[in-house]
Amino acid sequence: MGAEKPQFWYGILFTFSIAVFSFGIAQLPGFTYVGPLATAIILAFIYRQIFGYPDRLRSGIQFSAKILLRAAIILYGLKLNIDTVFSEGLPLLMKSAIVIALAILLSYTLAKIFKADMTLSMLLGVGTGVCGAAAIAAVAPIIKAKDEDTAVSVGIIALLGTVFSIAYLIVRPYLPIDDVAYGVWSGLSLHELAHVALAAEPAGEESLAFALLAKLSRVFLLVPLCFVFIWYMRRKQSRTGEAKVAFPYFLIGFIVMSLLNSYVLGDIVSLSEGFMTFISHLTTVLLTMAMIALGLNINMRDMAGRASRPFGIILLVSILLSITVYIIK
Repeated sequence: MGAEKPQFWYGILFTFSIAVFSFGIAQLPGFTYVGPLATAIILAFIYRQIFGYPDRLRSGIQFSAKILLRAAIILYGLKLNIDTVFSEGLPLLMKSAIVIALAILLSYTLAKIFKADMTLSMLLGVGTGVCGAAAIAAVAPIIKAKDEDTAVSVGIIALLGTVFSIAYLIVRPYLPIDDVAYGVWSGLSLHELAHVALAAEPAGEESLAFALLAKLSRVFLLVPLCFVFIWYMRRKQSRTGEAKVAFPYFLIGFIVMSLLNSYVLGDIVSLSEGFMTFISHLTTVLLTMAMIALGLNINMRDMAGRASRPFGIILLVSILLSITVYIIK
């Protein structure tokens, strides 16, 4: 028992060390577009293939994969200002609902048609429709996804989001679109919050403001989407007799943090600026540590065949989503 405790802390330290290394690599030319999350998953994946899974550190690594991941999602709620969404982004909520429904339904339908792995396809659909890694991490336990499926999905979303955000920057000068409309297009269609900022920031402050508002309207819909998945899984469980779907209580923390950010911290300007910067960095660190822990579960031989079709499907879904949002923006 005494030996288990040091191994637990060593496991957490192991994920933290690779996270720090990932942040360093993410500052290098080329990797700045990829970001620390995708870099972390790549490093964890490479480690697993070369050295295998570090079983002696399993308890600490699993703590990072489960507990720290949920803590990151709770803190992610501080990125959502509900008051701003309600006061300025209500028209965007309907469009966001269309985007999320389209991404998930297209992923589901195409997975059925092409006989792709349904769990991976649904995780990718959720990540594309809502907010990337945070959405995938929130939905994964509800649909009982494996850790390796979660990690692979996050990696694919990070890759596609980076490619699409760079593509947006390239095509923007050739499109008949003003800065505000471009910001809304980016915010409603790109995968991660970081991808939205990457694509919209060069178009100016107004473009970035509308892009982030559009993205926040999608993040706002994460909680109701999770309840839809809970309802669906429990209905499925009642028909098939599968194990009961546990309620993801960390969503309550997400809601509380969102309310705190919206109606409390916003009124304490001197506290909120420094505090929010610290919390934003902490959230990213915790999420990166969790992605490393999940990435260590990826077995290349097992995943190569399963991931190829979902990747092709979500690439097609992302293209269709970009075109659709450009039309309805």
